[in-house]
Amino acid sequence: METGRTSMGYRTTLRHLYTGGALLLAASASLTACESVHDQIVDKENSLAAAGFVARPANTPERQVMLQKLPPNRFLQKSFGDHMLYVYSDPKVCNCLYVGNQAAYGRYMSYVQAQNLADQQQMTADMYQDASWNWGMWGWGGGWGGPWGGGWW
Repeated sequence: METGRTSMGYRTTLRHLYTGGALLLAASASLTACESVHDQIVDKENSLAAAGFVARPANTPERQVMLQKLPPNRFLQKSFGDHMLYVYSDPKVCNCLYVGNQAAYGRYMSYVQAQNLADQQQMTADMYQDASWNWGMWGWGGGWGGPWGGGWW
């Protein structure tokens, strides 16, 4: 009988831990979702600089005019002989043009892929922690016994 009480207490403690963890994940996800467009652009530009892109300010009237001709916050490629340059324009936050070579662009894209994978893994973990998910609808009972018996904890 004592084992049953200990087991029930352990289950309750685990449920509280999982619920608390789910709430913490949901709160952190909501903070990320609240990041402003300005903050997202700044984060991207910090990553560009870390990858080796160089910021060129639009500090003359001629540069201002040229910067306004480019699509904002997007990459463009420009070939110069055997070399490929990548440019990223930001007329709003830094009022500049980021310029990088193939190596800088490759480093930036590697970072983006790694970040996307991390975000996807976090999103997957968040989905399984969703307290509103109806497990009973899928054959798992409230005690997690389900058709397999015993339960997970």
